[in-house]
Amino acid sequence: MNFLGLCLLTLWLYLPGFLANTFAMMWGKWLPKTGYGPWPIDGGRTLGDGKRILGDGKTWNGLIGGSLTSGLLCMLIVASLGEIPDADVAVGENGIFAHPLQGSDGTWFALGGEMMTAFLLGSFLGFFCLVGDSTGSFIKRRRGLKREGDVSSKAPLLDTLPFAIMVFLAGQLFLGTSILADSELRLPMLGLVLFTPILHRSFNLLGYKIGWKDVPY
Repeated sequence: MNFLGLCLLTLWLYLPGFLANTFAMMWGKWLPKTGYGPWPIDGGRTLGDGKRILGDGKTWNGLIGGSLTSGLLCMLIVASLGEIPDADVAVGENGIFAHPLQGSDGTWFALGGEMMTAFLLGSFLGFFCLVGDSTGSFIKRRRGLKREGDVSSKAPLLDTLPFAIMVFLAGQLFLGTSILADSELRLPMLGLVLFTPILHRSFNLLGYKIGWKDVPY
């Protein structure tokens, strides 16, 4: 498989993580309309510099809801793909729509059946995506780049790169023999990190146009 194909394969495998930001935004915006939340992760606390730790944009409802929705998406992906390929099937051999539960020795991990395993995998990816996003928010706060503006973010790279880096790093470090941790995907991961700001901006513009986001970034 060529480099572009490997990039698309990587994006497919990590899709639940990449969409976690969108899911978190939906939970952060819509759940309070039911009378529950929002619950800021930092609880309104500040550090010694007098600035909020994360701000009102990072909430427990977004973190938990976004992570769990990523788990549900991974379940949907696994349900649509059928059986897990044999261990001797090489990365990319089945095209870009590889099975996320595939491993170098068959199923790389299993707990409570395929659907529960898929849910845990998707929630894991979503959680680390949102941890990366919160890391970017923490850095922005320390630099005085608040979450404000109507046209564009004051720190577009900090809005995008931390979550992409974190979700790929988590996959490489913690997913063992999973196809998501295959060394052949490392260079495509780097390419996707560089492309993520464009991809993220496109999704946010779409969300803004259809009314899911209050700002287009």
